Amino acid sequence: MFRPLRFFALLCAMVALPVARAQTFANKGLVGVGRVADSKKDKFGETFGSLSGLALDLRTLQRNASGSTYAVTLYAQPDRGYVKSGVTTNYRPRRHRFTLAFNPDNNGSSSQNQLDLTLSDTTLFTESSGASLTSLDPSPTASGARAGFSFALPQSAQSAGGRLSIDSEGLGLLADGTFFVCDEYGPYLYRFSATGVLLSATRPPEALIPRRNNQDSFSSDSPGAGQPAASPSQPTSGRENNKGFEGLSVSADGRTLYALMQAATRQDGGAGNLGQNRFARLLAYDITNPAAATLTGEWVLPLPFYPDGSNIQQVAESHELVALSATKFLVLATDGVGRGSSPSNSRYRAVLVFDTASATNIAGTSVDNAATPLAQNGVLANNITAATSTVLIDLNDATQLAKFGLNNNANDNSDTLAGKWESLALLPALDATTPDDFFLLIGNDNDFSTSDGFQDGAAFNASPNIDTMILAYRVTLPGT
Repeated sequence: MFRPLRFFALLCAMVALPVARAQTFANKGLVGVGRVADSKKDKFGETFGSLSGLALDLRTLQRNASGSTYAVTLYAQPDRGYVKSGVTTNYRPRRHRFTLAFNPDNNGSSSQNQLDLTLSDTTLFTESSGASLTSLDPSPTASGARAGFSFALPQSAQSAGGRLSIDSEGLGLLADGTFFVCDEYGPYLYRFSATGVLLSATRPPEALIPRRNNQDSFSSDSPGAGQPAASPSQPTSGRENNKGFEGLSVSADGRTLYALMQAATRQDGGAGNLGQNRFARLLAYDITNPAAATLTGEWVLPLPFYPDGSNIQQVAESHELVALSATKFLVLATDGVGRGSSPSNSRYRAVLVFDTASATNIAGTSVDNAATPLAQNGVLANNITAATSTVLIDLNDATQLAKFGLNNNANDNSDTLAGKWESLALLPALDATTPDDFFLLIGNDNDFSTSDGFQDGAAFNASPNIDTMILAYRVTLPGT
């Protein structure tokens, strides 16, 4: 039987305990794995798909009397549905709700069921009119005007219904039941009601807005069947195709929203050679009034280098973040290689701790205009200091993976890690003897890879079959 514990009340109680607080960040290893079958369908009969965003409702967190198991409500968000050969479909964006039961195993196990995920509900995203949003690639030349919005929004071509288009990634919950979603197309930030109705949108600095032919152009050059393609393929400035807002996190006090770009903008190195697109931007918004988010901070996060098979220097892409404080952040960065790739062995998957304490706040400066790049040919401007980072978790650690029968093999099988790992969520361990310990949940995006798929009114067959998976690591995060 579970005993409910309120997270913040417990933290306050633990402050008074005579225990030594941790001084350094530490990874205590992989302690659990959970799977959702690739063929899983939601209540609308469509393929469940991926974990592009994760968020825990800590108000529901329970821990049993012995302290060995946990239960909590988890929200998960897929991205834009099954995409074949760069062609998007009218997949309806949505958010899933799970009941998560977690039984950590420090020693490892031949089974991968320490995280038991029960899908309990699915909420579609709609406009106030009731019209569903779509994941179709936005029109490259037309944007959507909507009553109550002071700027144009990405929308599909009129021939495809002119619906608002969103490639949803990160997910952030608010105490009032509303939630934020970050988007790759805009890149925009959207706020929805608890029932999935669009309430407001936030347009980022102009430096991030994709531009073609001297106008806003939100297409990622992944047009739906019969829809117009973008010309040129890539924007001349702003976010690169499919590399908009990828990570999202709400501060512990609920007053600040953080959004992270997947890579550098086109003018900041995204249009350059390999190794020049590492200067991603992290933005902070005051959401004291969540209907009118206000930009208050912006910093440069240099994404990590790694050598590919030819020892050519490559840059990992960011996929998610968790705000630990006003200056420290967990960031998930990977090379995107795994099951289904050839070869399938990843060379870089890691969770890093980024520190912006000494970084330059560039919000509202000249680099928020695309005409003033913050980096040229992979060299950051002299007047800008970037954040620093250190690796907390190496997801490719073979010893840790082997504890639960997982691998990072060149010849893949059903236990080879997927290529895309895109979501993070932090679960407090509620352990009075180690008050700085948490479980870090890391979820993958399986790209809707299944031989038994269904979306947008039609079946699809996409191989190989790749389960949705969550890895749980026990970590020590002092000061969190």
